[in-house]
Amino acid sequence: MLAGSLVAVVNSRCAGSILISWQNISATLAEPERFSWPEAGLVVVCVLISAGLFFWRFGPILKNILNSKKDADFSLHPLGRRVWDFFWEVLCQAKVIKQRPLPGLAHAFVFWGFLAFALVSLNHLANGVRLGFLPPGSYVGGFYFLFAATWALLVAVSISALFIRRFFIRPIWLGKKVSYESGFIAFLIFLLMVTYLAAFFVDDGSPAVKTLWWTHTLALLIFLPLIPHTKHLHLVLSPLTVFLKRDGFSKIPPLAGDEDFGLVTGKDVTQLISLQAYSCVECGRCTEHCPASTTGKVLNPKEIILGMRSYLNEFGPASDTSLLTEGRVTSPDNPPAKYMSMEAAFECTTCGSCEYQCPVGIQHLPIIVGLRRGATNTGVWEDTYGTKLFLALEKNGNALGLSAMERDKFIQKQGLPIFDGTQEYCLWLGCMGGYDPKGREIIADFARVMTHLGTTFGVLKKEKCTGDPARRLGNDLVFQTMAEFGLKALETAKVQKIVAICPHCVRTISNDWREYGIAPQIEHHSEFMARHKDRLPQQTNGETIVYHDPCYLGRYQDVYEEPRAIVAMAGTLVEAPRSHERSFCCGAGGGLAFLGEETGERVSHVRASELAKTGAQVVGTACPFCNTMFRDALSAVSEAPPQLLDIAQLTARALPQTQEIGRGE
Repeated sequence: MLAGSLVAVVNSRCAGSILISWQNISATLAEPERFSWPEAGLVVVCVLISAGLFFWRFGPILKNILNSKKDADFSLHPLGRRVWDFFWEVLCQAKVIKQRPLPGLAHAFVFWGFLAFALVSLNHLANGVRLGFLPPGSYVGGFYFLFAATWALLVAVSISALFIRRFFIRPIWLGKKVSYESGFIAFLIFLLMVTYLAAFFVDDGSPAVKTLWWTHTLALLIFLPLIPHTKHLHLVLSPLTVFLKRDGFSKIPPLAGDEDFGLVTGKDVTQLISLQAYSCVECGRCTEHCPASTTGKVLNPKEIILGMRSYLNEFGPASDTSLLTEGRVTSPDNPPAKYMSMEAAFECTTCGSCEYQCPVGIQHLPIIVGLRRGATNTGVWEDTYGTKLFLALEKNGNALGLSAMERDKFIQKQGLPIFDGTQEYCLWLGCMGGYDPKGREIIADFARVMTHLGTTFGVLKKEKCTGDPARRLGNDLVFQTMAEFGLKALETAKVQKIVAICPHCVRTISNDWREYGIAPQIEHHSEFMARHKDRLPQQTNGETIVYHDPCYLGRYQDVYEEPRAIVAMAGTLVEAPRSHERSFCCGAGGGLAFLGEETGERVSHVRASELAKTGAQVVGTACPFCNTMFRDALSAVSEAPPQLLDIAQLTARALPQTQEIGRGE
């Protein structure tokens, strides 16, 4: 059962080997029976040198992590979730396998093999100093060595496959630069497995026994000091990174006092950020799924993390040198890097795909938003569109810069009731629902759905933007103003429950506003309609509808099945090639909907083309920002573009047209 078919027969008379029959081939798992004292001393010296070199190289890294600023909001609670994440993501390698099944499984085999080999390696080195604790002739030792042999074979095959993938197939997201040091480490891992397996096929007492033992030992001891300055450092740090990562997806930490402006210099880098920067395995999963990176933008989330690591190695966490390269003094030893530039930081759509894909617990978005905060809050970022947006929010209370009277006119025209404290729900309009023409259509149709269900609701007489674009673009002062106004308005109106058509509003109110107060319970209109789907009309027109998962509804809030349930009632659901957790962004998030034309290929066009190619008659959305981005994009990528409708519109088209809003049936 070396590959599952070696049959072990333990010979109790043999203390130094296991007799194995494999069909008609005899082999022995041989280890040196005894080491002389000089040999034992040499083993001790080699182990000390290896360990010393490891800590000599790892020491500065550990120092940078520990000397970084403490995370003001860090807490080990909820501990149960952390334990589960560690079990699921580290021990089970679930995320590694799920997102890239074949290479992920190969990586998992290597990881599990290392766990299986921990006891073998300890016993191996202990034998070298005459303190072996796992006799090969014992029942426990006999079983365990065979168990490890199975894993040795799996690891040897897996590491060979990963080596071929990295150095010959070379997927573009792994990076153009090939690390030969990583290749050497892969060779050492392969050598460790081969020398272990070879020990099954040599005779006891032959010179080959000690040759294999020393080859195995030196491969292990050479491997150890190489870890700190390669991507294999994740072997040491990533379990800790997964366990200690911030609670909640893409959670933006609060600023620590009036002197905290975000990530400006090394002094602002926190311990969690440093730990995550050094944990990067450089797999490129974040890059592969990043909408900015895949459409020709400068931003590369992997390089942002590696840039943070390079900064810490070069300047340290006590440095006053700017994190973004525009603020650094350029020299031959410190050339500016595009991936840590202002341009890169402000190309992020905050879709969260990078963070969702990362197998080692790195949370990219708090870092990228932190860089934006540092640039915006200190006045370093100068952008015409950004300035216009912030002024619009401050002056008019909405991102579109329109007068509040426009919202009032819309409310009066549609006959939307004003929330007076007696209704069950406050219908939150948001910027898009209150001012954008298409968003207004969605609100009107959703109001008809609520009326059809007999649900009482009303809209706030005065409502401002939640501050989502200001939050994602790093303007904390404007965001605070918006959040405090919203919380006060909801409290004054005695709102208990809120429903909104915009996932960005839902996320911001339920999560980001918590820095300034707790808002009433809020849900997305897809959740509301799904809960009442038994009372909504089932349509039998046979129309095919492809549903687009909004980033802020899916990855941010884990809402996937509710909108699909509504779509399925309106027609035949068609899935896009990239859907659910892997959905591709529309390009509007992170405030980018208000920052003018983007460089490179348009994110919205890429996604619209993907949706149109499904052949569906209708594109179903559940976010007014997605709807806005696809409005022109579908016409640009298709001669006969599919119809574009929100899930509320899909539902409302089967309702009586004469029904008066707010009055029920």
